[in-house]
Amino acid sequence: MEVVRYYSRGGSTKLIAEAIAEELKVKAISVDQSDAQLTEEVDVLFLGGALYAYGLDKHLKKYISTLNGRLVKKAVVFSTSWFSKHALTIMKNMLKEKGIDVSEEYIYHKGKPSVEALNLAKEVAKKYANN
Repeated sequence: MEVVRYYSRGGSTKLIAEAIAEELKVKAISVDQSDAQLTEEVDVLFLGGALYAYGLDKHLKKYISTLNGRLVKKAVVFSTSWFSKHALTIMKNMLKEKGIDVSEEYIYHKGKPSVEALNLAKEVAKKYANN
């Protein structure tokens, strides 16, 4: 089973999350929603967020801190931003601290994602799909 979780203030990261979810035929859920918490084992967690004032948003940090590493077999991170990919590194490090295997592959787009960027996100998702 694959799941998509994200946090987006401006909507760009949400677009990537929705493209991944569409490919996987699942729902993209914002980490600040009550149904975002993982309660059963997942094969792949697609987790996205962006950089805000040189760090992750508090909602995303809190979500990652509450993850049970035993429930996530692998994670793939994604991000959008106008100036830096640093959010990817922060998310990867936080997930690894939880004992989660994090893919070296990631999804990143500078700014609002184009149709091509959304299609690339779908291609990455397809690689990890178990359907």
